[in-house]
Amino acid sequence: MKNVEMTLEGNMLTIKVDITKEFGLSSSGKTIIIASTEGNQSVSGAEQVKIGLNVYKKK
Repeated sequence: MKNVEMTLEGNMLTIKVDITKEFGLSSSGKTIIIASTEGNQSVSGAEQVKIGLNVYKKK
């Protein structure tokens, strides 16, 4: 994962992303990647729950 922090407290999943970071251009070249789970990931502590996250901005 890039720039993604997840915490599970009880039934509440909290996701933190630093929107000041950049990880270069997307594969299409149209957007700049800020954060990504890089595909679907299991949530630690609730493995049956999956998350897929992409955070980006226009180039």
